[in-house]
Amino acid sequence: MHQRILIVDFGSQYTQLIARRIREHKVFSEVVPPHKALEAAQQPGLQGIILSGGPGSAYANDAPQLPIEMLDFGVPILGICYGMQWLCENLGGKVVPGESREYGFTKMQVGDTSSLFQEVDSETVVWMSHGDRVESLPQGFVRMAHTEDCPEAAIGDVERSIYAVQFHPEVGHTQQGARMLQNFLIDICKCDADWTPQDLATELIAKVREQVGEDGEIILGLSGGVDSSVVGAICQQAIGKRCHAIFVDNGLLRDGERDMVDAAFREHFDLDLTTIEAAERFLTKLSGETDPEKKRKIIGYEFVEIFREQAKRFTNANFLGQGTLYPDVIESVAAHGGATEVIKSHHNVGGLPDDLELDLVEPLRWLFKDEVRELGRVLGLPDEMVDRQPFPGPGLAVRCVGDCQPERIARLREADKVVREEFESRGEHHGVWQYFAVLTGASSVGVMGDQRTYEEACAIRAVQSNDGMTADWVYPSRECLQAISSRIINNVRGINRVVLDITSKPPGTIEWE
Repeated sequence: MHQRILIVDFGSQYTQLIARRIREHKVFSEVVPPHKALEAAQQPGLQGIILSGGPGSAYANDAPQLPIEMLDFGVPILGICYGMQWLCENLGGKVVPGESREYGFTKMQVGDTSSLFQEVDSETVVWMSHGDRVESLPQGFVRMAHTEDCPEAAIGDVERSIYAVQFHPEVGHTQQGARMLQNFLIDICKCDADWTPQDLATELIAKVREQVGEDGEIILGLSGGVDSSVVGAICQQAIGKRCHAIFVDNGLLRDGERDMVDAAFREHFDLDLTTIEAAERFLTKLSGETDPEKKRKIIGYEFVEIFREQAKRFTNANFLGQGTLYPDVIESVAAHGGATEVIKSHHNVGGLPDDLELDLVEPLRWLFKDEVRELGRVLGLPDEMVDRQPFPGPGLAVRCVGDCQPERIARLREADKVVREEFESRGEHHGVWQYFAVLTGASSVGVMGDQRTYEEACAIRAVQSNDGMTADWVYPSRECLQAISSRIINNVRGINRVVLDITSKPPGTIEWE
C-alpha cells in the first residue's frame, strides 16, 4: 500500500499534469471527479488532497461543488486556481469577477517563505490563468504572496495545513513550481517518496493481464511511435502472443515510415504483426472534407473498422489496444467527469464511434510522453524507439489544412522530409520535441523564373515541450531555415512560400488541426 495524494478534478486542462508532477517526486497520486472524492478519500494511505483548477466560477449557481466533509480528513490540502476559489467560498471568504483577466507569465512577490514557499525566491515568475479573484479571505487564512494585479496570489491557514494558490505550480512556466510542490508533498504531507517507474510498469502489466483474462486476445493498433510501442511491450509481457499488432498504412504517413516501423517492430518484438494497405480507403473517405473535427472522426472511424475486421480473424479478440496518452484525452473529452473544454477530438479518443464493439486497453491513458519514454526504457525498449519525435495518429492529415487530396498529401510529405533532413543533418533536432512541415491551405503570389506564381504556403513548425500540455516555439538557425526554404521552394511543386510558425501552446496547439 503506497501513500497517496488525492487530486480532485474540477475540469482543468492541467489536472493530470498535477498528477505527473507528483509522480516526478516519487509519490503516488489518484485523480477523481468531485462526486467520487469523498469515497476515494476514505480509502487507506491518504496523505494529502489537491483541488485542481477549472473553467467555472466558484460563486456561480452551476459551479462544480465538493462535499464540505472533504476538509475533515485531517490531511494537508492545496487548492489551485479554481480549487483556491472553492476553498474561499466554502470557508467564509468571497470570490468576485476580476477587473481584468490575468493570463500567462506573471511576477509574484512572496511574503512568507516558510512551509509552502520554503527556499522559493522572494520574487519569482508564475503562470496565471484566471478571470476571478479572491476579495476576502476566510477566517484563519493569511496572504502568503501577491502580484501586481492579484493581491491574494497565495494564501494559507498553517494551523489547519490548508494552502491555496491562484497560479498553476504544475505548469513548467512557473519557474519554481516544482519546489513548491515538493514542499507540499514532502515537508507538509510527509510523503515517503517511494513510487518508481518500475512500480508503474509492474502495475500496468498486471492491470492488462487482469483486464484481458486467461483467454482474451488484443488487437493492438500499432503506429510505430513510442506510445503504441510501449503498449506493445506491456501487452507482450502481460499476455504474450495473444496480442496481435495491426499496422495500417493509411496513406498519411511520413516518407519511409512504413519500412522503418516494420523493421523496428520485427527486431524488438515477438508479437504477431500484420500490415494493412489502406491508403486509397482513407484518402477516398477524406476527399472533399475540410473541417478538422470531421477529418479526425473519419480517420478514427476507418481505423476502428479495420481493427474490427481484423479481430474477426481470431477467436477471442475482444480487446483493442491503443497508445492513448493523457494530452489526447484532455483535449478530446472530459477525462474525469469534470467540465473540461473539448479542444479537438483525437482519432483514438473523441474520434471513436459509439458502437466500438471492442473493449479498450489503454494502459498509458493517464501518462505524458516523457513518462512513457521512461516507462519504455524500464520495459527494455531501445533508445532509438523511445526517443522518436511524436507523430500524430491521423498522420499528415492534421498538418494538411483543408482537403487531403492525394497530391497535397504527397506535396506535404516531400516538404516534411526536407524539414526533418535539415534539422537532423545539422544536429538541431536534439532537445526539440517536434519539427515538421505544415501545408497551410493559404496561397500567395510569387515570382519564379520571371513568371508569376500563385501557390501554397508551407509553414515550419518546431516546438520544445516536456509533456505536450504546453510548448514553446523553437527558433532554428538561419542556415537551417535558409536551406529548408530553398529546398522546398525549388524542389516541391506547388509551394512558393515558406513561413515559420512562432506560436506557443497555449494559445495554439502543437498540430494545426
